[in-house]
Amino acid sequence: MNGTWILLVVIAAIAVTGLATRRNLQAPLVLVAIGAAASFIPGLPRLELRPEVILGVVLPPLLYSAALRFSVPTFRRYLSPILRLGILTVLATAFAVAFFANWLVPELTFGAALVLGAVVAPTDAVSAVAVGQKLGLPKRVIAVLTGEGLVNDATALTLFTVAVSAVAGTRVFFDSPVVFFGYEVVGGVVIGSVLAVIVHQVRGRMYHSPLETSLGLVLPFTAYLVAEEIHASGVLAVVAAGLYMGHRATDASVNTRIQERYVWESLDILLEMFVFAYMGLQLKFVLDDVTDNGYDVVVVLLYSVAVLVLVMVVRPAWGLLNWGRRRVTRDAGLARLGRDPLSFREHLVVSWAGMRGVVTLAAAGGVPLLLASGEPFPGREIIHLIALVVAVGTLLIQGATMPALIRRLDVTDPYERLRTEEQRELARSIVTAAAEGELHNLAENPPSGFDAESVRRILERVRRSIQARVDAKAVESENEDDRNLDAGALFDEFRRSILRAQRTALIAARDDGTLDDETLRVELESLDVEEAAAEERIDRRGRT
Repeated sequence: MNGTWILLVVIAAIAVTGLATRRNLQAPLVLVAIGAAASFIPGLPRLELRPEVILGVVLPPLLYSAALRFSVPTFRRYLSPILRLGILTVLATAFAVAFFANWLVPELTFGAALVLGAVVAPTDAVSAVAVGQKLGLPKRVIAVLTGEGLVNDATALTLFTVAVSAVAGTRVFFDSPVVFFGYEVVGGVVIGSVLAVIVHQVRGRMYHSPLETSLGLVLPFTAYLVAEEIHASGVLAVVAAGLYMGHRATDASVNTRIQERYVWESLDILLEMFVFAYMGLQLKFVLDDVTDNGYDVVVVLLYSVAVLVLVMVVRPAWGLLNWGRRRVTRDAGLARLGRDPLSFREHLVVSWAGMRGVVTLAAAGGVPLLLASGEPFPGREIIHLIALVVAVGTLLIQGATMPALIRRLDVTDPYERLRTEEQRELARSIVTAAAEGELHNLAENPPSGFDAESVRRILERVRRSIQARVDAKAVESENEDDRNLDAGALFDEFRRSILRAQRTALIAARDDGTLDDETLRVELESLDVEEAAAEERIDRRGRT
């Protein structure tokens, strides 16, 4: 029965997303609001997934897909702010919530309050990045938010594991939290990287796009489960695997790259929309749990709102405190700090992008029922409700106000469009030079069976097609005299050879630092479509 309701929720979420998109509304906000209202429908059964299902089935593909699209050079360039947000800000939020909740809520010991802090600390930048891209946020802001989303889950889940074990009286793999965190980081990165290298090597010998895509789909789940099996970070294993496979995607065949691009895009939408709908549908049932366990639901809701306010305040306060510290020490010459990649206004936007999501829900559900002594976990139902209120509240409040904040601060970079255009001009000059070089090579070494004049005419048509991006069939019909020479097949072979030379030149420019990774990916998408069309025509001729 639960499986049937899950499918119905998925269908409804897709329909609502389509309507929201047509009306230029933020789909996550609409889904959460409708889900919360629907949870109060009389007789509606509770849709409940085990935490390990959310963490092991929903989270890995979302993280992997984001890592696939994220540039490794960009990750390195903004590593400092990404780690500052993904580690230090998460820890600051968790401990601030722990001290506050321990003081505010009588039912929560400090250990249980720290569990709550770990639950509500990690942010989910999905909606923030979507809004930012739509409104023209600078690429560096999008990069920092995306990179933070790849790191902060590992920090929060590690702290959650340590805090739960301390309260419940169970043991973790290492007694020292610092050693345990280091083991999780190193173990997760090593597992993800090793599995990604193996999959990359295997896929390179398959020559079968559907099988290559299928293997890529299995990788994030395998990386997560293997890492968790040895008590390392499954999140970082997935991230490491995704970054490696995304960086080496240029080695895959054209058809595989095109297939994966659309497969992951569709899977992303499906899972993200389900998570937001699922988040809203939990509201009524979590309230019932609080009431059934003898708590005053109004009082607990007041606790939840207080924690929500604290969570929304801590992130901006911590971010601005760090910005002010860097500014003061740099101006005073007390420390040799590198240039802050973000301006003050951009820091404000990043600080307000603190929406919570899937990890908060899954971690709250993962709080155990009983301690090792057999007693109930202190304040478990309160932790559930506070986590849900924080997740829904940050999404509705911060998510709804993000567009207005971005417009008000006017953080668009007037020079970014110029830099982007310069990079595109550079990419165009690279592909033009590569095409001319390959055309010259083909003219100097024509294939056997064709006279020099026919080859010259075909190469001229290839040159025009590369420049004008016209359909090959229209070009093939220009000269009736070449029919007997199978000029169409030779045209496609030449065209594919030139496209491969252009791709090789672009990748080389990326590797030596001349061309940025984002521009490379945009250019390769265009080349992939053309090369796939040429290969399809060659295969069709071979079958006939």
